[in-house]
Amino acid sequence: MDNSQTKGDGKASFGFRDVPEDERQGLVNQVFARSAKNYDLMNDLMSGGLHRLWKSDFLAWLAPPRAGSGRPFRLLDVAGGTGDVAISYARMTGEESSAVICDISAEMLEVGTKRVIEAGLSERLELVEGNAESLPFPDRSFDAYTIAFGIRNVTHIEKALSEAFRVLKIGGRFMCLEFSHVDVPGLDRLYDLHSFEVIPRLGEVVAGDRDSYQYLVESIRKFPEQERFAGLIRDAGFERVSYRNLTGGIAAMHSGWRV
Repeated sequence: MDNSQTKGDGKASFGFRDVPEDERQGLVNQVFARSAKNYDLMNDLMSGGLHRLWKSDFLAWLAPPRAGSGRPFRLLDVAGGTGDVAISYARMTGEESSAVICDISAEMLEVGTKRVIEAGLSERLELVEGNAESLPFPDRSFDAYTIAFGIRNVTHIEKALSEAFRVLKIGGRFMCLEFSHVDVPGLDRLYDLHSFEVIPRLGEVVAGDRDSYQYLVESIRKFPEQERFAGLIRDAGFERVSYRNLTGGIAAMHSGWRV
């Protein structure tokens, strides 16, 4: 299966169909505008709560300075609109640590803003509307860059990775958590059944929006498999690139360093 987002002929993949390349981001934005209010609930239902464990593993591998370390640390969490990763990060670090949540979707950021306020973390977590392909931040301004379940929704993945490299300090770390390609015989068939039969129906029943969730499961299948994505990270300039599969490859964590 072709795992690229852009086709080189002015077309781009939007799930299993091709659309004009310059229209893809707008279509993706519509998906998240419709799904923002139910996003976290649907994540729980779609993954059986596994996404929470995956994000916990993700932050554990990032290993930011713990409270009391006295070490300032600044995180950029891209496509982190509802704030779950950044809030968890803030709770495991000290007052000297901060984060910027950047998302292209105003609707997702609206949900995230409410959650950050409710968590009492407004002084440490900033929310900014911005595009992963053209980040509104200076060069070398963050200690770490995270993106969880967001990079497959970017039209030009190479541009997003180049921007991640640009905004990281020397010694900074890029980390991505994304649905990936199952490498366990038998699990792959169960996963396909769940993805294409169960998830769109959940979207229709719970969120009243089957089409958005049909796109989301199709976009997973169009995303580069683990080794190919690791190669894209290396091509962006990162070194010591590695990845770890989660739940048989249903999801994978990728890491790279700017050295």
